[in-house]
Amino acid sequence: MPSEAVPVYVADIEKPASYGLRRGVLSPAETLAQSVSAIAPTTTPAMTIPLVFAMAGNGTWLVYLLATAGMALIGLLIGCFARRSASPGSLYKYVTESLPDWASGLAGWALLLAYVTTAVSVTGGFVQYANVLLVAALGRTAPAAILATVAILIASAMAYRDIRLSARSMLWLEAASVGCILVIVVLVLARHGLHLDTAQFRLRGASVSGMRLGMVLALFSFVGFESATALGEEARNPLKTIPRAVLQSAIGLGFLFVVCAYTEVLGFRGLNQTLDQSAAPFHILAQQVGVSALGIAVDVGAMMSMFACVLACMTASARVLLTMSHNGLTHVHLTRTHHRNETPHIAVLVTGIVTFVLTVALALRGISSADIYGWMGSLATYGFLTAYALVCLAVPSFLRRQRTLTNLWLVLSGAGFIAMLLAIAGSVYPVPTGAYRWLPYIYLTYLVAGWLWNHSRPKLRQAA
Repeated sequence: MPSEAVPVYVADIEKPASYGLRRGVLSPAETLAQSVSAIAPTTTPAMTIPLVFAMAGNGTWLVYLLATAGMALIGLLIGCFARRSASPGSLYKYVTESLPDWASGLAGWALLLAYVTTAVSVTGGFVQYANVLLVAALGRTAPAAILATVAILIASAMAYRDIRLSARSMLWLEAASVGCILVIVVLVLARHGLHLDTAQFRLRGASVSGMRLGMVLALFSFVGFESATALGEEARNPLKTIPRAVLQSAIGLGFLFVVCAYTEVLGFRGLNQTLDQSAAPFHILAQQVGVSALGIAVDVGAMMSMFACVLACMTASARVLLTMSHNGLTHVHLTRTHHRNETPHIAVLVTGIVTFVLTVALALRGISSADIYGWMGSLATYGFLTAYALVCLAVPSFLRRQRTLTNLWLVLSGAGFIAMLLAIAGSVYPVPTGAYRWLPYIYLTYLVAGWLWNHSRPKLRQAA
């Protein structure tokens, strides 16, 4: 007798009503561009890898390899939801489907903070590289507040106007900048010959504590890789293209980061300036291999990659805010979408204003672009790690309701949750120095405020 087909219970997932967004307009490549741009792949070789090297030294490549494995695991767990459910709510919607109200509200506020502070962080990076280019061209810098204002206004206008324009712009900007980096990587490796750098593979001088601290920064290189899940209504065939985009961005860019980490450490060996002291490392590497013009192109690419990340974060945060508003957690006006553009225009304006106020306030207080990048990036990491941990907790309940839960998924979700907890613990102990020591308290205060806000609106939540 033929074996009886085993049913897959996906009908339990309620199909959401339309949010007023433009349906099915983004191709698989454009959907992938959202996740890739939120990661800002050029930013990691240009700014983050040198910071990780300052802590992990010759173990930098291994730190990125472990971070890639961790993010690939989270990507697999996110795929459990993304293959069965599509909405603009990103991870917030996934947690809402499986965990109690307190957890879903926590996920929403954590994710919203993560996207907005990432936008602030990379705006700081945009300002730094814009001034690097201005010094090279004109011998002078521009006020950080002015450069930040220009970047945020343009990104807000694009996110307000058209999701397709935003996606296509992000796709081409990232492809061009990554292409320049790959050419320099190949030339540097060829210059040093086809042999392994034994100092790196033997982890010479690297310490476990330094690599653990470097891991937190390495994870920041990946945060936002899940942001394609915010395009649940706007992507074509979202149940296939979104989980594929999430996993491809984690694994593909993780491989790029490992190779770049190895190459940068190798390329700076023996130079008077160390990798962590360089403001534009690929400019120096390009000079080494005789393609200085390409180094300038990478600097331009880094600046534009950071701009694309600002745009990607605004796109994702506006859609999370839209979904939270539909669920009664924010003002009802934020449920509105533009009648012609079919974008969450009010949510875009709100996230743009918050990004502008935070960035310009820090710049006017004399905070350096590098510190804006580091401080806000660390704050964003707390939000992303919280959201990822809650998704790991939500997977068993979700799959159990689908009658597809296996022991393997239990082990994977448990491993993912523990990995996120360890990452959070590693960011607060040993106690960081300077302003970084206050960031966990700021984050906890924000979460408590969000929790109190949720519980102050019982009637609206019930009506939603």
